[in-house]
Amino acid sequence: MNIHEYQAKALLKTFGAPVAEGVAIFSAEEAEAAAKSLPGPLYVVKSQIHAGGRGKGKFKELGPDAKGGVRLAFSIEEAKAHAKDMLGNTLVTAQTGEAGKQVNRLYIEDGADIDRELYCSLLVDRSVGRVAFVVSTEGGMDIEAVAHDTPEKIQTIAIDPETGVTDADVAAITKALALSGAAAEDAKSLFPLLYKAFNDKDMSLLEVNPLIVMKNGHLRVLDAKMSFDGNAVFRHDDVKALRDETEEDAKEIEASKWDLAYVALDGNIGCMVNGAGLAMATMDIIKLYGKEPANFCDVGGGAGKEKVAAAFKIITADPKVEGILVNIFGGIMKCDVIAEGVVAAVQEVGLKVPLVVRLEGTNVELGKKILNESGLAITAADDLDDAAKKIVAAINA
Repeated sequence: MNIHEYQAKALLKTFGAPVAEGVAIFSAEEAEAAAKSLPGPLYVVKSQIHAGGRGKGKFKELGPDAKGGVRLAFSIEEAKAHAKDMLGNTLVTAQTGEAGKQVNRLYIEDGADIDRELYCSLLVDRSVGRVAFVVSTEGGMDIEAVAHDTPEKIQTIAIDPETGVTDADVAAITKALALSGAAAEDAKSLFPLLYKAFNDKDMSLLEVNPLIVMKNGHLRVLDAKMSFDGNAVFRHDDVKALRDETEEDAKEIEASKWDLAYVALDGNIGCMVNGAGLAMATMDIIKLYGKEPANFCDVGGGAGKEKVAAAFKIITADPKVEGILVNIFGGIMKCDVIAEGVVAAVQEVGLKVPLVVRLEGTNVELGKKILNESGLAITAADDLDDAAKKIVAAINA
């Protein structure tokens, strides 16, 4: 689960992080009052979407010469003009894809006198099994280029979970970011509190880019991005309340109601599989035969008929889907349950595209019998390779 920048900053502020004053707005009419409530005279008007690269993004409706999704305003009137320009329009960034995302809310923030821009993030480093700080002196909008061209400028400091952030860890991060004076003093409190926020709120990512050194020598969190472990959100009602469903795919929202592992992709073959490894193999073999998967959908090992039917409905709701491949290896999940779910879903929503089903494992013969006697246009497959060939051939026919 992701949240917006202004929400992330508000959360960090509760832990004591240094953030600027700012106001979230949802209409252009709110811009004047928001700007007047800030010290000024410099304001920053920021599009709030769940994607990076906003500053370099372009609005579809405004033409190639228009300013991006993060703009400076040197007066209240200019802040109002930016708000009117941005709200309701579609911002395209390197992370949104060509479709872009509609800007439905803005964050008007007090400006900052920036001396240096740094990069700081926390994530789970699976290579060492610990939460790690990833830092660089080269913060700002081009951090992806830094990672690609000069990876040596990015350093990783893993944190021992038994000790938390120690003085030695702070010293290592401070050295990696070349901090001194007031900034080095601020680091002693900032980095431990970031680590605490990450752990206390079950985050999977906390990115501060940029973390700035201001001209007065102190540190400030100028931008913040947070992702949370979806399996732990139930423990945090305050975080759950921040969810913005307008930023999410409607199919993924519906899938979450059924506890389905579903991710929408850009291809044309819908996939329903049990087990993440089998799902990845299924997507790989679809690509091997020249097509692209339309989704990752793992119904899990203990799904019932209703859950399978729900998954099938979600897949068929995607207009890009030209064919569906069901690939089930029955262990805990029984093949007859899958078959009953598929038949029930097809009978309810209809079948407008080719459907290939490969079943193997527990109750496989009963599952095949249910499909064969359903009277539906379902193509059976003997194995995964056969299934992939058949669904690709059906689409190409």
